[in-house]
Amino acid sequence: MQEEFQYRGHSLEELEDMSIDEFKKIADARARRKIERGLNEEEEKLIEKAMEVKGTGEDIVIKTHLRDMIILPKFVGLKFGIHDGSSFEVVKVEPEMIGHYLGEFTLTRKKVEHGGPGIGATRSSKYVPLK
Repeated sequence: MQEEFQYRGHSLEELEDMSIDEFKKIADARARRKIERGLNEEEEKLIEKAMEVKGTGEDIVIKTHLRDMIILPKFVGLKFGIHDGSSFEVVKVEPEMIGHYLGEFTLTRKKVEHGGPGIGATRSSKYVPLK
């Protein structure tokens, strides 16, 4: 039997019915501070766009550069294309992501893969052990 999702003692249905000010009261300090300082115009537009997409029920990806946007309960189930510096990574918002930031779920740096020594390498660095 699977447990029902809870965020600080509130079910997902209760969270989705809350206004941003009500959610602010139960959010962690960093998210609460951001909301108290006020969301900027771009963040307000993103919330409006998300509500439009959620209202239609279609499976649309919402593209955004706002990596510092808090994931609100109203975003659960939506797909966001979050910009990672070169492309948009598609992320489906799950209930466990509430209160985090969009940018936490897409990496901005690639993993470094070093090759062998190149032309002009010193004698000591040309030695590459064989496994």
